[in-house]
Amino acid sequence: MKALVFHKPKDVSVDNVDDPVIQAPTDAIIRVTSTAICGSDLHIYNGMIPQPHDLVLGHEFMGIVEEVGSAVVKIKPGDRVIVPFPIACGHCHFCNMELPTHCENSNPEMYGPSGEIIKMKGAGAALYGYTDLYGAVSGGQAEYARVLYADHNLRVVPGDLPDEQMLFLTDIFPTGWAACEWAQVAPGDTVVVFGCGPVGIMAQKAAWLHGAKRVIGVDRLPYRLEKAQLTAKSEVINYEEVDVAEAVRAMTGGYGADVCIDAVGMEAHRTVLQKAANVLQAEKGSMSALKSCFDTVRRGGRVSVVGVYGSPYDNYPLYQWFEKSIQLMGGQAWVQRWLDNLIRLVADGKVVLDDIITHTVPLTDAAQMYDIFNKKEDNCVKVVLKP
Repeated sequence: MKALVFHKPKDVSVDNVDDPVIQAPTDAIIRVTSTAICGSDLHIYNGMIPQPHDLVLGHEFMGIVEEVGSAVVKIKPGDRVIVPFPIACGHCHFCNMELPTHCENSNPEMYGPSGEIIKMKGAGAALYGYTDLYGAVSGGQAEYARVLYADHNLRVVPGDLPDEQMLFLTDIFPTGWAACEWAQVAPGDTVVVFGCGPVGIMAQKAAWLHGAKRVIGVDRLPYRLEKAQLTAKSEVINYEEVDVAEAVRAMTGGYGADVCIDAVGMEAHRTVLQKAANVLQAEKGSMSALKSCFDTVRRGGRVSVVGVYGSPYDNYPLYQWFEKSIQLMGGQAWVQRWLDNLIRLVADGKVVLDDIITHTVPLTDAAQMYDIFNKKEDNCVKVVLKP
């Protein structure tokens, strides 16, 4: 089959690889009908999260079930399904707590309680197509994919809803939803989302569904700000033009936002001097988005982080968190916890997810689209690949 394979940083290609096969009785094989490039795929592409050998990438994918293992009873060949990006067994200590990204069984080689991922140990659950650290499981930017613990994880698509409406339930909409759940977004809140990429826009959509009174998207790229205005109906601020914290305080009677969401993570835009400082301090990327959240949120406010961080930072503003009594929560989204409810929201027309798509191309064009998406060219917000 054809699949998008990571070879080394900035080097991906669509290659011929072996077809996946059933390896455990709880497995299923699906024929992928739609998959997407995620911003967190760029962390591997750019070498921010190391991957020492070839790997099929992709953790946002859906398709038609072709084959199931002998222990699979809820899913059958012919079912059209979506695949949550965390791989959860469904019966361990953390799965029973509805914490699928902390599953004890799906990532046996790297799993551990420490969370010391910079030492290449202590990771959580396996993720599709997301490095050896997270299980070395082949991803879904391919014609076919093996999915694990099929009965627990897969969800059958209701009715004839198009792929484009369902695909983002695999990751980015649940991730935006998690940001709002963790920050306890409530009716009447002012919510500021840093980052108007796919996850940031989904967090803005989710904020409205949680009852926010005011939703503000922050970015530096006009095309992303325009997409947030158009698809999430948000107010927007270009942080290269104004001081965001001062602007938000002016909009909120001098207080600041009730909630700030970091949907950027460590790959925030950096100056040459900031990149030099990274080298000197042995840090990867920047925590400037998180610092902006701390600046902008009101005293006693809430901050949630769904942008990925994979490095320690010497200048973490602990003093500011303490002084302002900020509630802070973050991590990889617990997709399976909320997925059935989110499917209903889409099926009932309460939210539209396909309006962020800017590029739909054949899988064979995936390498080119990685380059375009990474360079933020051609007004690229979200890429869907069709195997």
